[in-house]
Amino acid sequence: MTVNGGNEKNAGQIVQHKEADLDADHVVHNCHNDQQDTRDVSQNVGTLNTEALVENYDPKELSEENIQIPPVVTTVLGEESGDHFVNDRDFTNSISAHLGSCNSGNPDLCNNYDVKVLAENMLKSQELPDCCYHQNQPSLISPETQTPNHFLYLSNLDDQKFLRFSIKYLYLFKKSVSLEVLKYSLSKLLVDYYPLAGRLRTSREDDQKLEVDCNGKGAVFASAFMDVSADEFLELSRTPNRSWRKLLYKVEARSFLDVPPLVVQVTNLRCGGMILCTAINHCLCDGIGTSQFLQAWAHMTAKPNLDLPITPFHTRHVLKPRNPPQVNHTHHVYTTTTDAVVDMNKYLQSQPLVPASLTFTPSHILHLKRQCSPSLKCTTFEALASHTWRSWVKSLDLSPSHNVKLLFSVNVRKKLDPEIPQGYYGNGFVLGCAQTSARDLVSSTNLYNGIKLVQQAKSSLTDDYVRSMIDLLEDKTVKTDLSASLVISQWSKLGLEELDFGEGKAVHMGPVTSDIYCLFLPVVGSFDLVRVLVSMPESVVEKFEYFMMREFLDSEEIINGDCDGFLAEENGLDHVINKL
Repeated sequence: MTVNGGNEKNAGQIVQHKEADLDADHVVHNCHNDQQDTRDVSQNVGTLNTEALVENYDPKELSEENIQIPPVVTTVLGEESGDHFVNDRDFTNSISAHLGSCNSGNPDLCNNYDVKVLAENMLKSQELPDCCYHQNQPSLISPETQTPNHFLYLSNLDDQKFLRFSIKYLYLFKKSVSLEVLKYSLSKLLVDYYPLAGRLRTSREDDQKLEVDCNGKGAVFASAFMDVSADEFLELSRTPNRSWRKLLYKVEARSFLDVPPLVVQVTNLRCGGMILCTAINHCLCDGIGTSQFLQAWAHMTAKPNLDLPITPFHTRHVLKPRNPPQVNHTHHVYTTTTDAVVDMNKYLQSQPLVPASLTFTPSHILHLKRQCSPSLKCTTFEALASHTWRSWVKSLDLSPSHNVKLLFSVNVRKKLDPEIPQGYYGNGFVLGCAQTSARDLVSSTNLYNGIKLVQQAKSSLTDDYVRSMIDLLEDKTVKTDLSASLVISQWSKLGLEELDFGEGKAVHMGPVTSDIYCLFLPVVGSFDLVRVLVSMPESVVEKFEYFMMREFLDSEEIINGDCDGFLAEENGLDHVINKL
């Protein structure tokens, strides 16, 4: 297990046990048995907030038989520009002139610029250097051809206040792709995904609802250079830190509605690699939707002459509320109360937060599942979510009588009747809710109670229940109850880490920032690993890590050597135990 982002491939790897249900049930969240899990798509899909060109770079020449890139007029934010796409080599030269290129042969340009010393200082402080943006950055990338001009209705699941933020992804690639190619393929793709080139606005009929003005104004695209190598960034990639925000262009806007739905920054690195960061408005896409869009962009970049594998389905009327609304279920996810007795969400947000990152192998998961077998079969998500929830509650020292909730995203595309069409990239998930007292959750000697609550919450999400929830959200005073809730969003099993723009898959994928919402993240190159990332107050983060690991410290299997025990790292396991 990796603590505080230790080396996930070397630290704490446990020999993988081969059991029939191990590979079957970690794929899906909403299944009744492990066999079904292998046939279905991921169900844990809601993604929640968590908030370069190189020296001597020689971009790959594009042959006429591969792709023809016509002159494209981009719009610089705030003014019109008739320039073509940014030329990679010109941009590199301008950056090198600005920084002083140590490869230029002119010692005067180096200005005593010691790359090794800077790299060592950066790793010590974990602070990234500043980005150097090209002139006239950023630009707006509009659809290549004219697209429908209309107002797109957003469903009640789309325009919840809880989702009014952007999902921010970060990808690290060892080899960069030409900016011209990326911009051109994005321009082509926005013809199919034209709402992402539009702008959010309040509805004409109801100022409490949002809609998309599909006006083709374009996506924000920024390009920059950072004097860091891919390997150096990998050393820093154990947990996000605030300096990562430099890698995503910040749009100066008066409100959430003024930020374009899609913001992209490509930062080329000293080694020839690149970091791609995207901010995709959650009101337009959920986890499946963002993965579908990004895979389409990669596909159109690497294979420009082939059709998209999935055609996007735009209309949101499949999730319209009934008339009149029929709220015939109790929905514990939501509340109309403004003042909670104890608002843990406000408390957590008011504290200095520290990210905790722990990586679980199949053997870890198997150990959690064995606590409940054979009386209760469960999926990987159910076991890990229950364990994380229990550890979270324990670390916060809540009153035993305090009611605590676990909110987790569940894909309902196939739960509705009729099913939501393939290609639907809007929010097709709802939050499942498990709740109990802190006493009942933490007093049990195993995970049985927590897992059972998660399974009951999942099984309640029928077509009628989801329709009732959509109808409930017609009441704009209703809000998501975060007062004593841990929110878990699963990014693993969505294929997000499989992105390949033609020069190889990413070597790292994760969020730009960490937040109090818990993410289950993929580990690039290791499909069976799950990384748990959540930010906790500095005063309790080590307790949380300890409770997450204690189950395995007490395990006879690990002590007796059936598994490779945890490797204690600096500031890792021994550090946590000694301090507690």
